[in-house]
Amino acid sequence: MSENKKAEKIVGVKGMNDILPADAPLWELFENTVQSVLKSYGFQQIRTPIVEPTALFARGLGAVTDIVEKEMYSFVDSMNGDPLTLRPESTAGVVRAALEHNLTYDGPKRLWYAGPMFRHEKPQRGRYRQFHQVGAEALGFAGPDIDAELIMLCQRLWDDLGLQNIRLELNSIGNADERNRHRADLVAYFEQHKELLDADAQRRLHSNPLRILDTKNPVMQEMVNAAPKLLDYLGEESRAHFEGVQKILRHNSIPFTINTRLVRGMDYYNRTVFEWVTDQLGSQGTVCGGGRYDPLVEMFGGKPTPACGFAIGVERLLELMKANGEQFAPNQCDVYVVHQGEAAQLQAFVVAERLRDAGLDVVLNCATASGGGSFKSQMKRADASGASFAVIIGDDEVAKGVANVKAMRVENVEHNQTEVPFESVPDYLIAQITCGDECNDPNHHHHH
Repeated sequence: MSENKKAEKIVGVKGMNDILPADAPLWELFENTVQSVLKSYGFQQIRTPIVEPTALFARGLGAVTDIVEKEMYSFVDSMNGDPLTLRPESTAGVVRAALEHNLTYDGPKRLWYAGPMFRHEKPQRGRYRQFHQVGAEALGFAGPDIDAELIMLCQRLWDDLGLQNIRLELNSIGNADERNRHRADLVAYFEQHKELLDADAQRRLHSNPLRILDTKNPVMQEMVNAAPKLLDYLGEESRAHFEGVQKILRHNSIPFTINTRLVRGMDYYNRTVFEWVTDQLGSQGTVCGGGRYDPLVEMFGGKPTPACGFAIGVERLLELMKANGEQFAPNQCDVYVVHQGEAAQLQAFVVAERLRDAGLDVVLNCATASGGGSFKSQMKRADASGASFAVIIGDDEVAKGVANVKAMRVENVEHNQTEVPFESVPDYLIAQITCGDECNDPNHHHHH
């Protein structure tokens, strides 16, 4: 092998994406908004492990769901033989944690989470093998009021993010008895129209016939539209609950449409189910899905506990924010410090620290493989950093005990450089940044 052969590059796992610094401001804006909205409704954050026992999902999601059948990253821990799975969603883990730590013993809990999920599906636009979700779970609340609150929380989030084109679809899938009666009639109906069922539908006919209602196949559309509707099978209590949710939404002017075909992929849902959908992302229209899952806590061995929640697909929502023209000019810093010479470098560190003490974001020019860089090349970097000001220190400045402060974002180049004594630089810059109209640059709004 020749000495200078380059090492082979290793690339990331297919369908698992790097979120690069250029995207960070968008993610941060989203995450900060989510955090403040959830906090304003009294939700508390919970962080559960990314890896859970495989049995948790097999039991919680139902063995015949697509996720458990073919999308889970499951493996055996080679150290001790434990069957483990990377979480494909977070509700099961949150409920496990709530049970394990007895969270609801002193009353109901409003919880939220954010983080990566893993599903082994074909990567495509808006679908990744590692993707992110933000979700809320309200444990211990039985009435229609919490369902409505969760929906209103979502509406507030869309408003705060400046998203207009998201609409709410609502349905009730009743309880197990009601679904079983409906299901029997549904299977009978599909059997009568067997010649129209595609291979996928035939496979699901007896394992999960509700999913056939979800079909995108145009050939089956008309037949599916005429299928028995679950809403007609709801009993007194389920109907009253669903009416209750609608009443609160109407009173708060939250528009919605009832979509009788709306179902959920997981086995544990009951009563209210909802989706926030958009037409702006092509076929992948759902940005948020949720509903009630009263049976789940008991399925995991806890006392019967009502529960309701939702999950948002973060990547999808960020696509929507971009489509809505959210502009992010990421400023790396407020001040870029340029220096040349050893004495100047030492002084530059002191000035940079004092500026950070004053609450400013500062980038200090550091040496690269080719050295410290000329004043000219450093000024180029200062400009690229988006900084409002450059602080320049060379041998002359050190001798005089001053820094040259240059306003980088002004039209009028004549008077954009000022000599300021080292110890006054922080005060001078804070004054420049906060003085608004009296400054050279009335358009500069500062974020501190």
